Amino acid sequence: MRVSVTAVLLSAVLFSCNNHQKIPDVSNIKISLSTDRFEKNLFDTTARNLYSYISKLQAKDPSFTTAFLSTILNVDPSWPADTTANYVNGFIKAYRPVYDSAEKLFNDFTPFEKDIKEGLQFVKYYFPQYKVPERLITYIGPADGYGDIISDDALIIGLQHHLGQNFHLYKSALVQETYPEYVSNRFEPEYIPVNCINNIVNDLYPEKATDKPMVSQMVEKGKRLFLLSKFLPRAEEYRLIGFTKKQLEDAYAHEAVIWDLFVKNSYLQVTDKNIIKNYIGESPKTPELGEGAPGNIGSFAGWQIVKKYMQQNPETSLQQLLNLDAEIIFQQAKYKP
Repeated sequence: MRVSVTAVLLSAVLFSCNNHQKIPDVSNIKISLSTDRFEKNLFDTTARNLYSYISKLQAKDPSFTTAFLSTILNVDPSWPADTTANYVNGFIKAYRPVYDSAEKLFNDFTPFEKDIKEGLQFVKYYFPQYKVPERLITYIGPADGYGDIISDDALIIGLQHHLGQNFHLYKSALVQETYPEYVSNRFEPEYIPVNCINNIVNDLYPEKATDKPMVSQMVEKGKRLFLLSKFLPRAEEYRLIGFTKKQLEDAYAHEAVIWDLFVKNSYLQVTDKNIIKNYIGESPKTPELGEGAPGNIGSFAGWQIVKKYMQQNPETSLQQLLNLDAEIIFQQAKYKP
């Protein structure tokens, strides 16, 4: 998007005001959280008999070790022990440079633990009955595979997806096929708390396949972003939605233009999935708004609708918000930037 100097200054003010909110004191909420550095054990150079070593890891943490082998590394359970050991050893050798880079960046994981723990405190503040994970598990897997995930009792962090957007492996054709540049640009350490808490949001309020109109789907996305912002109130908004800082500033500066895109093209009530996917979810850009406009612009608009509704109805709890029909939120918000 091209903007004048005046528009940039205005967007900075809007961006700053939008980020201002009263943050509850959650310091007294007790959270039990331990961290297991699985990758340190797996890449332990002192392990001479790898199969025996893997067996020990499996005895220590059977749930994640089994998932790591079968789901993340795609080890076939029917393979003989020596085949499994050789396969895992090949992965360790190939990914030793990735491990070394992760060791430099994440030797002290305390800052990330702190941010995640505070996020969990906010989760318990707003949803006291929700059982928050009690463990963080870090690991290193294939760069074109899984990243940050959630299990029954743990937040699982793929460090291979947090080595900085310019890490050489992310530029390879193999990784780009799965994670194109507009996605791998978010492979930064700062996204660890965001991804972890976003997995909590999705666990609390799972996404469902729907044939509802675009505006309802926009509001549903907006609910999740609003929830994420409440769980991570100190995080920069642009990280929550996955834009760059400039993209979000430009989106606020052109909020009316973005809304006009949906209104003038009669997109709000459209149910055609081929149209909806152009504006909601991962995509490199929104061509109608210019080369610099990010994708997922419909989620941005849905977020603003939810904000407007909550400003008008401050007594509404987050649980009530999640239970509200998206069409009701849209109609009552009377959003018109």
